[in-house]
Amino acid sequence: MKTDFTIIADGGITAPQGFKAGAAQAAVKKAGRYDLAVVASEVSAIAAGVFTTNKFQAAPVLVSRRHLQQESAWGFVVNSGCANACTGEPGLQDAVKMAQDTAQGLGCKPEAILVASTGVIGVPLPLERVTAGIAAACGNLSREHGELAAQAILTTDTFKKELAVKYEEEGKTVTLGAMAKGSGMIHPDMATMLGFVTTDAAITKDCLQQALCEANSYSFNMITVDRDTSTNDSLFILANGQAGNPVIDSAESAAYGRFLDALTYLCTELAKLIAKDGEGATKLIEVRVQGAKTLQDARLAARSIAASNLVKAAIFGADANWGRIVCALGYSGADFDPALADVYIGDLAMAQNGQGLNFDEEKAARLLKEDAVVLKVVLKQGPADATAWGCDLTYDYVKINGDYRT
Repeated sequence: MKTDFTIIADGGITAPQGFKAGAAQAAVKKAGRYDLAVVASEVSAIAAGVFTTNKFQAAPVLVSRRHLQQESAWGFVVNSGCANACTGEPGLQDAVKMAQDTAQGLGCKPEAILVASTGVIGVPLPLERVTAGIAAACGNLSREHGELAAQAILTTDTFKKELAVKYEEEGKTVTLGAMAKGSGMIHPDMATMLGFVTTDAAITKDCLQQALCEANSYSFNMITVDRDTSTNDSLFILANGQAGNPVIDSAESAAYGRFLDALTYLCTELAKLIAKDGEGATKLIEVRVQGAKTLQDARLAARSIAASNLVKAAIFGADANWGRIVCALGYSGADFDPALADVYIGDLAMAQNGQGLNFDEEKAARLLKEDAVVLKVVLKQGPADATAWGCDLTYDYVKINGDYRT
């Protein structure tokens, strides 16, 4: 199914009906920058989420997992500059306090607030400054502050990542808005990645959770920067029903399919922005695997190639070393016959049926110097395709992460 949706110019997290955002300069890590955001629905909403699979899970992840068990939600609070991870019971209480303070500002129960944090691991939150920041953010909630919220959640990102789309559902306009952050420590098993989506669609909690998991599997779970899965990865969605569409209550319905299409597009575009903004990156890498036996095989192969440091370094240097592509394909865990595999850079064939071809080195170099580099592998094993995204590995990645903490 392909939903006919429209991208909203300059749209973001507050594009759907009934959502507002606030932001504050709380000096969580450094003074003089926005580093705390609150997003709230004007009416009760439902929420869904997916989280990191890292065994070390940050305090806000633990608190938000618990709060998602509630039937209703009103908003979320997020800070940058401190991950509040590996901070023990005091950190857990700080995450609870963030929910309590936000709930007080919004006039709802603390359990109706989701919490997220990003930044340095193992450092306590400066709770007094965070509390003051929450009060300030709750005090300046408006539809116009979505852009400030998208700015406030950034860490080493070089640009904010936000998008909104809308489509028609039985005469009603359904809108989805989103913001995300991520640049380093990106390798999702559900990437330091945070994603937030709002929608005015009327949809049940079960359908919302299923749609988020499906969209995530095609988007955020298919990007990689450095093979590191964070302690804090979280993806939230709030749905407040203000669009007035008939409630989407079945994953088998056409209405669900249209909603899923819009959500998947939104998440995929934000995921690609995260990959493009990888720490020190100069190029976006898109890996297309076609003709795999199963979707799982296709995803394993695509992610393995996109994550290979040798592939990433070769693309940084515009070196058409296709052997690194087949090497990463071979250890990916995907089930395929190496004697059937073809490899392309862009539209240029590098290998056919597992063997190298004579190719135009100058054209290969030109393709590898483009801002976006497409690698394609054709396995000829079955009907399944998958796409993963990554970035090149540059000298600046080491520089950025050599002094990230200080």
